[in-house]
Amino acid sequence: MSFARLLPLLVLCSGLFAADPDPLKEIKFRQIGPFRGGRSVAVAGHASQPFTYYFGSVGGGIFKTTDGGARWEPVSDGQLKTGSVGAIAVAESDPNIIYAGMGEGCIRGNASHGDGVYKSVDAGKTWINVGLVNTRQIGRLRIHPKNPDIVYVAALGHMSGTNPDRGVFKTTDGGKSWRKVLYKNDKAGAIDLILDPNNANVLYASIWEVNRKPWTFESGGAWLEPCDSPTPASPGTQCRGRHREKQ
Repeated sequence: MSFARLLPLLVLCSGLFAADPDPLKEIKFRQIGPFRGGRSVAVAGHASQPFTYYFGSVGGGIFKTTDGGARWEPVSDGQLKTGSVGAIAVAESDPNIIYAGMGEGCIRGNASHGDGVYKSVDAGKTWINVGLVNTRQIGRLRIHPKNPDIVYVAALGHMSGTNPDRGVFKTTDGGKSWRKVLYKNDKAGAIDLILDPNNANVLYASIWEVNRKPWTFESGGAWLEPCDSPTPASPGTQCRGRHREKQ
């Protein structure tokens, strides 16, 4: 076969195997419900079950789908003492083991608190409380990829006051006991947490000092006062724009 005849074939083959710079450009998000579940900040699945997912509603408990979202079933009704779910995680080593942290970490003026961590060992059929009941708001759960008894919890704590049950907690016995492994103070809690995918002994956590009341929102550790406040500025304070920040 002559080179002239081979050239179009080579061009065609190179076009077929050329890497698409944006292979996901045709994928679009769509609403898959349920429409009565409310807001959600917690969703989890497992790589071995591509059509099975769980989500935690901030006011309606835990839902599960086994058909990619065509149908959702509430799986926690009557088993949880509080309805706000802040985090949920499925064990990578066993998809039947699920942990749910109660009380959303994305706090608003009307956010509901939780009552610790719940665990299921039968793919969401039954749930039991395994402690940390006073953490109030949980932002994230992480399960060891090879040992489902090792779990880390990022607890924000009480959103409207001080409490010591905040920071990062760890269990090595599936929730029978917990140990506080990272703690800043009784005003700052952990809001997010991740394990290094290459080394599960390496963790990264973020700490957030926040106080949410219906009439105010203090975030970041600095209390801000209006510059036009009738209270005179005390020594050591600096006014920035419309606020005075205590140093």
